[in-house]
Amino acid sequence: MESYRIALFVIALAAAFSPLLARIPTRFRMPVVATEMLLGMIIGPHIFNWVSPDGLVGMLGELGLTFLLFMVGMEINLGEIQGKPLTLAIGGWFLSFTVAMACMSVVHAIGLIQAPPLLAAVALSTTALGVLAPILRDEGILNTDFGKMLLSAAAMGEFGPLMVVSMLIIPTHSTFLHTVFILAFVGITFVIADTAINARSSTLIDLLAQTMQSSGQLPVRICIALQALLVVLAGEFGLNVVVGAFAAGMVVGLASKGEGGMILRQKLDAIGYGFLIPIFFIVAGMKFDVSALWANPLVPVQIICLLGLLILIRGVPVILYYPVLASNDRLPFALYSATGLPMIVIISEIGVSSGLMAPDRAAVLVSAGMISVLLFPLLAERIRQHS
Repeated sequence: MESYRIALFVIALAAAFSPLLARIPTRFRMPVVATEMLLGMIIGPHIFNWVSPDGLVGMLGELGLTFLLFMVGMEINLGEIQGKPLTLAIGGWFLSFTVAMACMSVVHAIGLIQAPPLLAAVALSTTALGVLAPILRDEGILNTDFGKMLLSAAAMGEFGPLMVVSMLIIPTHSTFLHTVFILAFVGITFVIADTAINARSSTLIDLLAQTMQSSGQLPVRICIALQALLVVLAGEFGLNVVVGAFAAGMVVGLASKGEGGMILRQKLDAIGYGFLIPIFFIVAGMKFDVSALWANPLVPVQIICLLGLLILIRGVPVILYYPVLASNDRLPFALYSATGLPMIVIISEIGVSSGLMAPDRAAVLVSAGMISVLLFPLLAERIRQHS
C-alpha cells in the first residue's frame, strides 16, 4: 500500500505540473496532453522507473480512458454536426479506411510493416477525438466553424474504428448474435436518452436542483452510474467498453443542454480534466517503451512511414472539404485529423492479446501514435497562426 501512495503522489505531482509546463513560453508550446504524456514517460519504468503502470495505477488509467470518452461524448452536439458536417465526416472516414486498407496491404506485402492489414488499417484511420477535444477547447477553436467540422470528422474517426473493432475483430459471439447485441445496445441507449431528455416530473427536477449544491450531488452520481451501466452493457454485449462510455457521454450531453446543465457539465469537467483524464495520459506515457525506437534499424523508418501514412490516410478526406474549408485551413485540418493514440493503443493491445500482432510491432504502432499526438497538433496550430 505504501508504494501505491508514493506512486499516486508522483502521478498527482506530474498532473499538477503539466499545465504549468504547457504554459512556458516557447517557440513550440505543447498542449497539456502532450506534457502529461512526456512526464509519464519520464516517471515511468522505461526512464526513471519511479512508477509502474499496473495495479491501482493501471486501473485508474483505464477509468481515465472511459471518462475521457464520456467527456468526448458530451462534447458532441448532434444539432451542430448533423447535415453537411456529419455527411462529410462519414464519407471522409470511409474514404480514409479504403485508402488505409490499400496502403497497408501494399506495405504488408513488401514486408516493410509486419502487422495484419485490417488491424493496421483500422488503427491508422483513427482520430484521437479525446485528445483533440481538450486541445481545441484550450486553443479557443472548438466552437468555430473550423472546430465544428473538425469535431465531426474526429468523432467519426473515433466511432468508425470502434465499430469495426467491435464487429469484425473482437466479436465474442456468432455474427448474427453479435449483430443482435449491437442493435440491442443501441436500442437501450436510445431509450435511456429519450427518458433523460423527456423527464418532465417537477418533483424529480426539484430534487436534482436541490442536491446539485449539497453533499448529495445527485445529478453527478446519476451521470457516473449511467456511464458505469453502459460500460458494463457494452462489455457484456461484446463491444469495446469505450463505446459504452462514449454513448453515456452523448446521453448526458443531450439531457444537460441549456443553462440548467451548465453547472453539471462544470462539475463533470472538474472530475474528468482535473482528476481522471490526466492520469490516463500520464499512464499512457508510462507505457511508452522508448527503447522500441532503436530496437531495430528499421524501426525509425517504419515509424516515419507510419506517420506519413497517418497524414495521407486521414488527410485524403480533405478533398471532400474543399468547398467548406479555407485553403489555409486544409493542411491543419489534415494534421489534426491524423492525430491518433487512444484507439491505436486499444487496437494494439487487442492485437497482442489475441495473438494477431507481435508485441514489438505493436510498440512501433503505438510509438507512431504517440509522436502524432506530440507533433501534429503543434504543427497544425503553428500553421494556422502564421497563415
